[in-house]
Amino acid sequence: MRKKLLILFIVGCGFFLVFPPLPEKLSLISVFRVTEEPVAIVRGTNGSALTINISFGDDEVKEWIETLEKPYPLLLIDNDWAERFPETIQLIQKKKIPTGLLGHKGEAYEFDAKLLVNQAEKYEILFEEKPLWFRTIDENFPHFLHKVLWEAEINALGSTVTWSGGEIPPVTEGEIISVSHHRNDRIYLPELKQLTESRDFKTLDEVLFGPVGKMKKIPN
Repeated sequence: MRKKLLILFIVGCGFFLVFPPLPEKLSLISVFRVTEEPVAIVRGTNGSALTINISFGDDEVKEWIETLEKPYPLLLIDNDWAERFPETIQLIQKKKIPTGLLGHKGEAYEFDAKLLVNQAEKYEILFEEKPLWFRTIDENFPHFLHKVLWEAEINALGSTVTWSGGEIPPVTEGEIISVSHHRNDRIYLPELKQLTESRDFKTLDEVLFGPVGKMKKIPN
């Protein structure tokens, strides 16, 4: 009997050495770099994802966010705007709408080495989490900025298509569509209905990685 128990004990120890127990909360996305080198992501592997750049607007933005339903778009948010409208930010957090950090023009980061770090720290204070996604307002990512983002483990996010209203673009598999809502470059938010009805949008995670629970694939 003792011999059998000893054998079972040895086998059990070996099993846990080979297959250690998983942590209670396993989050791949929060620590996962989407690319294998510092590059901007401009498309995924399947479906369509909608991303909205926000740096302007008050009541109309809040009212639009109240109408949003899943799957939610990714909101790239300017820190200064977020500071001015804390109630809207609380609504975004309450609905668990995914967000990222919207920065300045790409060239600004070539002249200020600490700009991105300061913006990321401010975002973390406002949203109580580190930004996983970052986009410059002109989708220009200088080499130095790529390096800083890589070191900070923040993904540079561009887009496949920029839509500013008007004719609806044809569907492209894996597309990431960018729409802006700035003071001098914005669409009437209800116009988005035309776009959202033109294809079945998925979350950005699903477009990049595929359905939850399946093998994740790095986009080209």
